[in-house]
Amino acid sequence: MPARDLPARLAALKRLTGRTPLLEIEARFRGRLVRIHAKYEAPNFTGSIKDRMALWILEDAYRTGAIEPGDVIAEATSGNTGISFAAMGRALGHEVRIYMPDWMSRERVLVIQSLGAAVIPVSHEQGGFLGSIRMADEFAAGTGHVFRPRQFDSPANVEAHYETTGPELLAQLPAPPTAFVAGVGTGGTVMGVMRCLRERAPGARVHPLQPANSPTLRTGTRVGRHRIQGISDEFVPSIVRLAELDRIVDVWDGDAICMAQRLASELGIAVGISSGANFVGALEIAHEQGSDAVVATVFSDDNKKYLSTDLCSDEECKPHYLSAEVELLGFRVIPHIA
Repeated sequence: MPARDLPARLAALKRLTGRTPLLEIEARFRGRLVRIHAKYEAPNFTGSIKDRMALWILEDAYRTGAIEPGDVIAEATSGNTGISFAAMGRALGHEVRIYMPDWMSRERVLVIQSLGAAVIPVSHEQGGFLGSIRMADEFAAGTGHVFRPRQFDSPANVEAHYETTGPELLAQLPAPPTAFVAGVGTGGTVMGVMRCLRERAPGARVHPLQPANSPTLRTGTRVGRHRIQGISDEFVPSIVRLAELDRIVDVWDGDAICMAQRLASELGIAVGISSGANFVGALEIAHEQGSDAVVATVFSDDNKKYLSTDLCSDEECKPHYLSAEVELLGFRVIPHIA
């Protein structure tokens, strides 16, 4: 793509990203009526919250000269980021290579390939997620004109949510938030929203969320395995500052699956597994805070990239799961406020 066409194409992508609706979901939980507010990110360009970060990183890279027309984009990802960079990279005329652990859903691979990007699967024996990062770095080091977004280390990742997700959330909420809960993949969402809330709603608590099956945020490295694709990727990203956040919330992957299944089957809100986890975590914090709680979270994507996973299985809803104690009552939509 000629350099002169880039501003118009970036502007077009920007119009397709962000400004998403907020869902206010009413439920009865442990005898109390609660309302959970979730940013519904499926309307983004490729259907996930990662579009915000990918676009922000690309805009920043063009502004600083870190990427030029004709460069190859090479990134390591568990899926949604790869889809975002594949779509936006191709829209901007770049070849895209995505390095991804080979246990991610088949749908993720097919979507990335359909967007004209190359997928390089990485096995456990090759290092899994850390191996994906290493292989992307090796490709960049051995090949000229390669841009590495490095989502886990990029300040622009945090900036995207500080400048967009956080302010949108504050504008849409019916009252100042008392808490925000979000799963940590790169950590960009929770850190960016945290920065925004510390400035504009300083009383709000901000909780990072992780799988109880694999508490990476506490151990610093991967222990155990879990089924919540997109979070807890074997290490704590450098952009995550746990000391600046409130306590970690743990959610069992089976609880997240059960909750996502119920949101879809009972309310028609078809979301991915990490969104189910975020809703469970938000319920826990809302119950903890009491009747005046205004708790927000994000529904990062929809269910379409998980149809071959346990999201579509007969998951046992165990008695100790929080989802077993929830009665979903309904929801309303709060549109983006321009």
